[in-house]
Amino acid sequence: MALRLQLAGGYFRRPMPSRVLLISANRCTTPEPVFPLGLACLNAALRQAGHQTLWLDLLINADRFAEMLGSFRPDFVGISLRNIDDVFIRKRETFFDELASLGANIRRHTVAPIILGGSGFSIFPERLLELSKADFGIAGEGEPGFLALIEVLKDGRDYRNITGLVYRQNGKILTNPAAVSPLDRELTEADRPAEIAVHYLGASGMLNLQTQRGCRFRCCYCTYPLIEGRLHRRRPPELVASEFERLQRQGAKYVFIVDSVFNSSARHATETCEAILRHNVKMSWGCFLRPQGLTPELMDLMARAGLTHIEFGSDSFSNTTLAAYHKDFTFDDILRSNELARQRKVACCHFLICGGPGETSATLCESFENSRQLNAATIVAVVGMRIYPGTHLYQQAVAEGRINRDADLLAPTYYLASGLTEEMVFARLHEFARLSSNWIVGNPVPGYTNLVQRLRKRSVTGPFWSYFSTMQRLRQPGAALSHT
Repeated sequence: MALRLQLAGGYFRRPMPSRVLLISANRCTTPEPVFPLGLACLNAALRQAGHQTLWLDLLINADRFAEMLGSFRPDFVGISLRNIDDVFIRKRETFFDELASLGANIRRHTVAPIILGGSGFSIFPERLLELSKADFGIAGEGEPGFLALIEVLKDGRDYRNITGLVYRQNGKILTNPAAVSPLDRELTEADRPAEIAVHYLGASGMLNLQTQRGCRFRCCYCTYPLIEGRLHRRRPPELVASEFERLQRQGAKYVFIVDSVFNSSARHATETCEAILRHNVKMSWGCFLRPQGLTPELMDLMARAGLTHIEFGSDSFSNTTLAAYHKDFTFDDILRSNELARQRKVACCHFLICGGPGETSATLCESFENSRQLNAATIVAVVGMRIYPGTHLYQQAVAEGRINRDADLLAPTYYLASGLTEEMVFARLHEFARLSSNWIVGNPVPGYTNLVQRLRKRSVTGPFWSYFSTMQRLRQPGAALSHT
């Protein structure tokens, strides 16, 4: 017999179209608040399927919670959780704690099914469904599963085979294998509500977009393959270029491409940049790049298409540590990529994870000495490697007896290589920062954050680290730009 969802007042059955309230539960604002792009993608899928949507962003209009639920009277409520925690080993701020109270508050206003999703949720689907008391969840890419769930719940049909579905059965929480979503949907201004877009433009100076999904690389700590899968899938370049144009019409002067790495495919990066140039888009943008496989021709093309800022996931400047992190590039690759960017006056930043597997006091010093060769680059270093379930790092930590296989990793848990301590690594990094002015260690101090906010109000664009040189000129000798 088909499973049916029993709700107050009887079985839940409503005609098409449905009213869907989409809630961004993200509270993370460090280093800057990020527009909830996942909701925009889900909104496009719902809108194109004929459903009516309304957004509630808890960073913007939480005070209108009761009003919006009461006036909109949703048939379904979708909650997106983007971040689990801040990934700072000493601060360890978490962002899932309010899920239980959020779900209870929704229940005071409606009996509509509550469906959880988002990148953060997808890492801990069973644990967060249990915590939130939501009816269902969608792990991985949300569009196909969310649409399918709406349809079967309306008709009272069996929902157990929906891809990516997280649900309860016989006292257990089960998760179905995730689905992949078509990437040919067009996101319009309707999928980035004006009130929401204006807020993030003011708060961070940018909007964002995605050009591809899936990551085939095997970095030991990374959750991208868990969330998006390993199969590389591209959005049509013309669709991406048209989205650039729409973001510009919405007031964006700067856009960040949120792909795990934009140059995972040289062909994709080339064809996307060529489409941007054909559309004559005049807007600056930044992206994550892998410091391998870059050529002068590709860097020239990206710069002509508007690339002004690069964030390299370098992770270390020691080949020994890079190998232990399962990076298949070397410091020579990093050095060449940095020089290609410098020659074209494209600002770049290297993010380091210090203290992970294979790290030693000697490799830390090697990273610092090598960093002196990276001209005109900013370096952001964090301590410790966050352990997430489903990663190689998790398996290694279990094998080494650092954690139990059934450890609750929802509370932030970090890996530090044997022989290293948190205090030791921080001390060494702060020593590096005193000797080399291009290092940011840990979380930027309030003074730096305040400077960034003042520059935002003057319509200065770019990622938070791009103001580092300005702060260096303004700070007092010996003053720190970061803290633990």
